[in-house]
Amino acid sequence: MLLCDFHIHSRHSDGHHSIPELIDHYGKRGFDCIAITDHLCEESSLLGRGARFLGRTLTRNSFPAYLEEIDRESRRAWNRYSMLVLPGVEITKNHFSNARSAHYLGVGIRDWVDPDTSLVDGLRELKAQGALTVAAHPLGTDDFEAQTLQLWQQRSELAPWFDAWEAGSGKKTFPAVLQSGLPYIANSDLHHLKQFESWKTLVDAEKDRADIFDAIRNQRIRPWFYREQEDPPCLKIQIRGKRFHEASLGA
Repeated sequence: MLLCDFHIHSRHSDGHHSIPELIDHYGKRGFDCIAITDHLCEESSLLGRGARFLGRTLTRNSFPAYLEEIDRESRRAWNRYSMLVLPGVEITKNHFSNARSAHYLGVGIRDWVDPDTSLVDGLRELKAQGALTVAAHPLGTDDFEAQTLQLWQQRSELAPWFDAWEAGSGKKTFPAVLQSGLPYIANSDLHHLKQFESWKTLVDAEKDRADIFDAIRNQRIRPWFYREQEDPPCLKIQIRGKRFHEASLGA
């Protein structure tokens, strides 16, 4: 089983840490695969223009350097930690209405994707690149913050385009995703290392991008809540205080 986290932000958008810092933090803790997925906000919307002004999003101009740094750091990560590092983005469609806001990941991306295109067209473009597509935090978090609810409200239409839906995000869990029958995954959505104790995913695959993606698409995975000071003798998934699955980590 590979210990993985496919939703991590760096200083290239609104994260607090550089990509090298993130590589070393995850690598020293024995992670097998991570994805750097900085925000790629719409260019035409008011909120997107604000994010660009504040330097909290990738842009057409910064995107090549972003990929180059991930490529360079991925080689170091492999040589030093035997850790696979994948380039990704979080397509970010923010709106003043929660019902019209949507975030989704493209993991394994190699080329620019227009964040202003429609949801289906954007997902189609990611699929054409062979990227893994993940619906990010698709349900309400119960926190006083902007919510991203559009994907879940349109899940019947969009389900064929997503490889997985986040059932765990940070420290939050979304029981409705688990009960829906849709393929799921769990990620940290890390912006700061204080958020490191959070949901991760164990993937039953070889340490190879294609095999990892296949395992996620075919649900050879187990969500796991990672705690720094806890040895992982077993896997415990907690949903609102109720254990619904427990299995040996090595099984």
